[in-house]
Amino acid sequence: MKFAQLLTVLALSTSGASFAADKHDHDHGHEHKPMHGGVVVEVKDMDYELVVKPDVLQLYLRDHGKPADISKTSAKLTLLSGSDKQEVELKPAGDKLEAKGSFKTTASTKVVAVISSAGKSSTARFVLK
Repeated sequence: MKFAQLLTVLALSTSGASFAADKHDHDHGHEHKPMHGGVVVEVKDMDYELVVKPDVLQLYLRDHGKPADISKTSAKLTLLSGSDKQEVELKPAGDKLEAKGSFKTTASTKVVAVISSAGKSSTARFVLK
């Protein structure tokens, strides 16, 4: 394993508590349930739902439960599966950010998404089920 990959894996494994779960103990008027069959995490009142298929990655954004404007949004995903690392750029496609291709994922793949919109960025972390 390359040193940089090892550092990434170590950093992610020590921050395991920061990987968000589907459920939260707070109430703010909307649920965090998947609407497209993916994995949902919340970051700063924004819900991110990642849908992973062998040939397509999709990221849906909801702001306080309502679809967010993604026209000027992009995302960079880092897929970490065992010792494999793959980086993918997502671009707007209808009501979601999307990339098509061939993606190596398993049930325990960790995904770090850096979402950029209007000069601001946020990071969402997922663990695939």
